[in-house]
Amino acid sequence: MASLRARIVNLALPLLGIKKFFSEPDKLDERIAKLRTEAPIRPKAKWSKRYAITEDTERGYPVVTITPHGGAKTGAPHLLYLHGGGYVMDIAAVHWDTVMDLCDRLGASATVPIYPLAPETKAAATLEAMLALYKELADTYGAENLTVMGDSAGGGMSLALAQMLKAGGDPLPGSLVLYSPWLDATATADGQRAIEKRDRMLAVSGLEACGDMYRGDLPVDDPRVSPLFGPLEGLPPMAIFSGTSDILLVDGRRLAEKLAHDGMPRHIYREYEDMFHVWMLLPVPEGKRAREETVAFIRKHRTAA
Repeated sequence: MASLRARIVNLALPLLGIKKFFSEPDKLDERIAKLRTEAPIRPKAKWSKRYAITEDTERGYPVVTITPHGGAKTGAPHLLYLHGGGYVMDIAAVHWDTVMDLCDRLGASATVPIYPLAPETKAAATLEAMLALYKELADTYGAENLTVMGDSAGGGMSLALAQMLKAGGDPLPGSLVLYSPWLDATATADGQRAIEKRDRMLAVSGLEACGDMYRGDLPVDDPRVSPLFGPLEGLPPMAIFSGTSDILLVDGRRLAEKLAHDGMPRHIYREYEDMFHVWMLLPVPEGKRAREETVAFIRKHRTAA
C-alpha cells in the first residue's frame, strides 16, 4: 500500500490540471499555445551553491549542464536526462529537483537538453538532435560513463535513442533508467483503460493525441515513436520503474516481460503498488526509495564496466 504522504499527493494531483490537459484532446492545441507563452523553468537558485549550472543554445535548443563545484567524483557517471511531458510540455521543477538529487547521491554531473517539442518539431528531428548530443557527450565523457534516463515520454525517448545507437553501431551508454516510461504510442494495450479510472494524471485520449502530434509522418508503431516494438537485443542494462495506478504500467510490464523472454538478465523491473505516474520524481517515501534503487543500479553497472 502507498504511504500516507503518497496517498495525499495522489488525491491532490487533479488540482495541477494535468489530467484535464490530457483528457480533453480537443482543447490540446489551445493549451499548448498557452504553455508556450510561459517563462521556462530552470533549477532553483539554491542549487547554485553546490553546482555550476550553465546553459547554451548553440545547437538550436537549450542544453543545461550541471557540474558539482570542484568537479564530479572520480568514477561517477554523467547523466543525460530526458524530461517527460507527453513530448509537448516543457521541463518542470520536479525534473530539476530529481536530477539534482541524483547528482548529489552519485557525485555526478549531468546534461539536460530542453529538446524541441511537438507539435512544432516531430519525432524524427528531435531524435536526430538527441543522437547528435549523445555522441558529443560520449566523446567528452566516454559512452560507458553515461547513463541515459528519463521519465514518461523522456523514458520512451531514452529507449528509442539506445535502439538508434545500437542500429548505427555507435558506442552504447553504461545503463538506461526509465521512470514510468511511455513506450507504446498506439495506446491500445489490454488493461490500459481499466487502469485509467484510477489514474489521476493521464488519459488514453491524451496519449493518442500527443502521440499523433509527435510522430509526424512516422507510423504510430514505428520504434522511434513506440520503442516497445523495436529490437531489445544487445541494449545496455535497464532499470524500469512503474506504478499500478498509472496507465503506463502496461508499457513498463511489457518491456520487462520482453527483456526476460529474450534472456536479458541485466535489467531490473520495480513495480510499486498503488503508485501513480512519475511518483519517482516526487518528495514521497516511495520516490526516495526509487531514487535510492536508481543510484544502486547505476553504481553497479559503472563498477561492472
